[in-house]
Amino acid sequence: MTDAPLTLGIDHVGLTVRDLNATRDFFVRCLGWKQVGERPSYPAAFVSDGYVTLTLWEVTTRTHRVEFDRKTNVGLHHLALRVGSEAALDELFTRVSRWPGIVVEFAPENLGQGPKRHTMVYEPGGIRLEFDFDPRMRAS
Repeated sequence: MTDAPLTLGIDHVGLTVRDLNATRDFFVRCLGWKQVGERPSYPAAFVSDGYVTLTLWEVTTRTHRVEFDRKTNVGLHHLALRVGSEAALDELFTRVSRWPGIVVEFAPENLGQGPKRHTMVYEPGGIRLEFDFDPRMRAS
């Protein structure tokens, strides 16, 4: 046995959302992702930015979103997506903050003392998203 990890990164992340069409459109039309599949009978849509794929499921009963509390709830706190430059973070925030149904938690700011910068929003389906740029990370 080696000390090498037994996994190779994230294959996909599955998210349950209030409104499948609104969330899919946000990722595809606002962020420029591609829809790479769907299962209308489920209903589900699969979207990707070429680095990560999201499986989006729509809830069967439209209920209110339960606020996540990282100290008491098990589950997804947020999904963090990396951007390639500070200018891209600013452009992304401008576009996202104008998108219908978006709730902005905070505009781009330093994470701690920096140099990493990030912003946090809720997409139209209720999932908390973080977008960040870290100049110490090389784009791949």
